[in-house]
Amino acid sequence: MRNIKQIHQPHYSPIRDLVTYGVIPTRTLDYLDPFLFLNHHGYQVYPKNNQGLPFGPHPHRGMETVTFILDGDIKHQDSTGHSSVMKQGGVQWMTAGKGLIHAETSSEEFMKEGGPLEILQLWINLPASHKMMEPQYKGLDKEDIPTITKDGVLVQVLSGNVAGVQGPFESVTSVTFTTVSCAAGSTWSMDIPAEDTIFFYVVRGSVRLNGRSIEKRNLVEFDYQEGMVSFDAIEDSYILLGHCKPLDEPVVAQGPFVMNTEEEIYQAYSDYQRGLFGRWNF
Repeated sequence: MRNIKQIHQPHYSPIRDLVTYGVIPTRTLDYLDPFLFLNHHGYQVYPKNNQGLPFGPHPHRGMETVTFILDGDIKHQDSTGHSSVMKQGGVQWMTAGKGLIHAETSSEEFMKEGGPLEILQLWINLPASHKMMEPQYKGLDKEDIPTITKDGVLVQVLSGNVAGVQGPFESVTSVTFTTVSCAAGSTWSMDIPAEDTIFFYVVRGSVRLNGRSIEKRNLVEFDYQEGMVSFDAIEDSYILLGHCKPLDEPVVAQGPFVMNTEEEIYQAYSDYQRGLFGRWNF
């Protein structure tokens, strides 16, 4: 079994009327290479005639965003021309690369009718060799994401190969990523290479891992060593579970840009101000 190095708790940092927990970074953890950032929005119930998500047009460069829609919906638009509305169970994977402008708001239907909302967004670093690649976007509904079902466990395979099931999202950094829904009393195990960084975040419920109880909204940091990750669901639970070899490169992050040097950050701001991130046509 992989040893647990530390368990990290998020900080509460609401954005306007949006309930938000900052999972990475926190005062105890800068990042888990190459996993840089995670915001957990919700759970909350929006009233009718609400303003929806507050993330209007803004730029990104040098990283990927993976967005998980547990409840509610999210309307994606970007300067490369992509536009979609993803609902419960859907996932968006956007590679910012050399730069684009995108917005993440709520659909007109959700703003009118309201309802439950819970959304998570994870940032994954890009290697220096791919920070200036062409931007990409892919959004899939839950019906289009392959799953593994076994004894009370439902696993969405997003990227990489798990138990012979290939995920539909292609990661530049060869990230293997899953979501795991576990009924109380069920068990799930994954054998992960010793050199890989593990990303393990309990979104809902609680699990027993290495004899320790891990409650919702807790991130587990593991040591690098041989051994699988195996856990039992104490109650119905939902977990983000991924792994990847670390990049071992300098990380310089400022606002929406993640590069390797301060000079590259300055260049990103300059390029954005000069209109090199594409035109916003929505």
